[in-house]
Amino acid sequence: MKKTVKKIFKVLGIVLGVILLALIAYIIYLYASYHRIEDNLVLEVEPAPDAGEDLEGLTSGARPASASALYNSSLTTGQEYSALTYNLGFGAYTPDFSFFMDGGKSSWAKSKESVQDTIQGAGELIASYDPDFALLQEVDLDSTRSYHVNEYSILKDCLSSYNSVFAQNYDSAFLFYPFTQPHGSSKSGLALFSRYQVTDSLRRSFPVSTSFSKFFDLDRCYSISRVPVDNGKELVIFELHMSAYGNSDAIREGQISMLAEDMQKEHEAGNYVLCGGDFNHDLKASEDDSEDRESWAYPFPRASLPDHFSFCIDQLTDEERDSLWDSARNADMEYVPGETYTVTLDGFIISDNIECVSYDNINTGYTYSDHDPVYLEFTLK
Repeated sequence: MKKTVKKIFKVLGIVLGVILLALIAYIIYLYASYHRIEDNLVLEVEPAPDAGEDLEGLTSGARPASASALYNSSLTTGQEYSALTYNLGFGAYTPDFSFFMDGGKSSWAKSKESVQDTIQGAGELIASYDPDFALLQEVDLDSTRSYHVNEYSILKDCLSSYNSVFAQNYDSAFLFYPFTQPHGSSKSGLALFSRYQVTDSLRRSFPVSTSFSKFFDLDRCYSISRVPVDNGKELVIFELHMSAYGNSDAIREGQISMLAEDMQKEHEAGNYVLCGGDFNHDLKASEDDSEDRESWAYPFPRASLPDHFSFCIDQLTDEERDSLWDSARNADMEYVPGETYTVTLDGFIISDNIECVSYDNINTGYTYSDHDPVYLEFTLK
């Protein structure tokens, strides 16, 4: 009897020892493989796929049907332009999808076909609004969670008359959680599509957590892209995706302070500044509001914005702002109208030399993502 008990404890000890060694090895792997993508990284500006066809038309002396990438070389003051921002949720968030990091069930999209269909649908939706600029977040290049579908490639096909820039947000190690369906590795980022010439683009690295939570919130960045204006100035487009999970007050303040400093430099240089994306802050709420809200939905601290800048949503009347469709839903459950928590996390900041002509949060019922697009029409003063 004693020998049997000893054998059982010996086997249990060996199993626990193997588990402990595996855990230690995995933690070493996480820390060894963790890296931040280079700050001030120059990004490649890719010409519109349709540009080749347009050039053939030019050689024959005919004006091509879709020559926007060739002829729209610079912007003009007083003319109306449009921009759309949309967090695509890596193609996973159909209305019935819930995400494990938000308290839901799944860590992967339903299937490879679902990812392809969702990104295709989102791309066609964006194209239907025909924006001059499209700022898209959570676009996967090669991730376990999205079955290694290159979503950027699908979007370039949908928006084939646009020049594009991709800023990789993160390149994460393999996450073995949750154990039933490990989230895996992720390569994802921000995509900017422009009907106008982008002369250059730069990736800036946001400050992020240095604790263990960095493996869950991952790297964060924003891109700075320049479009010439015919008065010698530039429209400088900032596209961002701020931190979501486990972000401390210090990290939030550091990210906002860094962004504000870069935007202010551009305004002081006489440029026009358009900043859009997923702010991961409640853009409808003020810091004085006492309403119940999710712990991660902090009101954006307006006092942190530099002089000469404002959110477009703040230029609406109270009635217009309150009636806006919320741009994001909580993914702790499937989307149930009137029951699922919703909030506006997405939008635009503009400098005071840009006029907001119209502004709307597009209601798709979160068909293609846990976010819906925000659409802006503006002019350069």
